[in-house]
Amino acid sequence: MSDNFLALREECCEANKQLPKLGIVDLTFGNVSVGDPEQGAVAIKPSGVPYDSLTPDDICVMDFNACPNEQFEMDLDAAKLFGDLRPSSDTPTHLRLFQAFPHVRAVVHTHSRNATAFSQAGRGIPCMGTTHADYFYGEVPVTRRMTPEEISRHYEWETGNLIVERFEDLNPEQINAVLLNGHAPFVWGTSGAKAVETAYALEIIAEMTWKNLVLDPQSKSLLQAQLHKHYLRKHGEGAYYGQK
Repeated sequence: MSDNFLALREECCEANKQLPKLGIVDLTFGNVSVGDPEQGAVAIKPSGVPYDSLTPDDICVMDFNACPNEQFEMDLDAAKLFGDLRPSSDTPTHLRLFQAFPHVRAVVHTHSRNATAFSQAGRGIPCMGTTHADYFYGEVPVTRRMTPEEISRHYEWETGNLIVERFEDLNPEQINAVLLNGHAPFVWGTSGAKAVETAYALEIIAEMTWKNLVLDPQSKSLLQAQLHKHYLRKHGEGAYYGQK
């Protein structure tokens, strides 16, 4: 491309810089990617680079369709379309999600503290209230544990496979987040900004749910009718939340 994917890199850079501003990353525990299937490209944060010093020129751009070979080896250098730095170690997971979920244009991975606590406990986040229902149409699911074979074969790509498996009977457009068992959350959306907003909402909801369950461990989930109402008034065909 004549502009070296500049717009994609700028969007990705800005989205990554929002993570520490919103308090949903510590150190460099997180990354955002932005994909464009028409350009065949995915922009992603470079590995271990501090957010405050990040520039669009630091962003790595990867082949959208890159995947492991038959021996489950993946050459990220060969898959790189732009950039001098090493891409995030989570890059194969991001690529797997873009390839599996056609509506997704951005993926966010954080280790935000409350959502990660649910992940490490191997517990999904039940829908206890309307804040949750405004973003997710039901429980935010947790995956099963990875097997030793999956971990040794190609850890990051198999992480993506694990997420895709968990959504075999779920709609990733209605529940656009997942908790990796023993790990942390992944969130996706239609833009870098939207995906980051949802990752922030997920962390707020995780904190609320945790406190809810501490106050009343027997607390019941939100009524299905109220879940349905709140989700659809914001995301449904006849949505009336916000401005036109």
